[in-house]
Amino acid sequence: MIEFRNVSKSFWTGTQRKVILDRASFRVELGHSIGILAPNGTGKTTVINMMAGLEKPNEGEIVRTSRISFPLGFMGGVVPKHTATENCRYIARLYALDPDYIEAFCRYLCGLEEYFDMPVGTYSQGMKARFTFALMLALEFDIYLIDEGMPSTTDVEFNRKAGSILKDRLKTSTLVVVSHQADTLEKFCRSAGVLLNGKLHMFDTLEEAKRLYEYETQS
Repeated sequence: MIEFRNVSKSFWTGTQRKVILDRASFRVELGHSIGILAPNGTGKTTVINMMAGLEKPNEGEIVRTSRISFPLGFMGGVVPKHTATENCRYIARLYALDPDYIEAFCRYLCGLEEYFDMPVGTYSQGMKARFTFALMLALEFDIYLIDEGMPSTTDVEFNRKAGSILKDRLKTSTLVVVSHQADTLEKFCRSAGVLLNGKLHMFDTLEEAKRLYEYETQS
C-alpha cells in the first residue's frame, strides 16, 4: 500500500511558487492499479518520485507498506560508466537477490548482446529504456511505478517479451501509471485521478476521470 496523508509539495521557480500538490490524500491498494492524468509540466514526475521515496513532501505524510519499484526510466541507481552486467549485479546485491539470476534475466529480456558488457553511458535512449525496464521487472515488486507509460523502443521482440512478463506480474502486483494521455491508462487501470492546479481529484472509474480531464484540457 501507498498512502498520501494531506501531502503538499511546491517549488520556487525563481519568480513564483509552483504548487504540485495541495493537501492531497489518497491510497493505492494492492490489487487495484490506478492512473493519474495530468497535463505536461504540472508535476506528474514529482508525484511518482514521491511515491517511490525519491522526493519528500513539504507537508503531510506518505506511508509505504509494500515493495515499491523505482519509477520506470529512472536512472539514478544506474552508474553510466559501468556496464549493464556490473550495474545489475550491484543492484541485485542491494536487494539481497541472486546476482546470477538478475544478470541472466536482464540479458535475456534486453537482447543487447555484446552491448550488455559495455558502459551504460554509451547506450542510445532506446537501449537505456530496455535495460531499466528489464531491471525493474527482474526485481519483482508489489507496486510498479510507471511515468508516461511503456518505454519508448522500436524493438518489437523486446516489446513482446516485456509485455508478456508485465502481464504475468500484474496477476500478483499493482501498477501506478501517470500520464498526460488517457489512452495510456486504459490497458492497465480501472480507476484514476486527475491532477489540476495542485488539486488531485480521485475517481472510482477511469471514465469519470477522463471526462473531467478532457473537459479541463480542451476547454
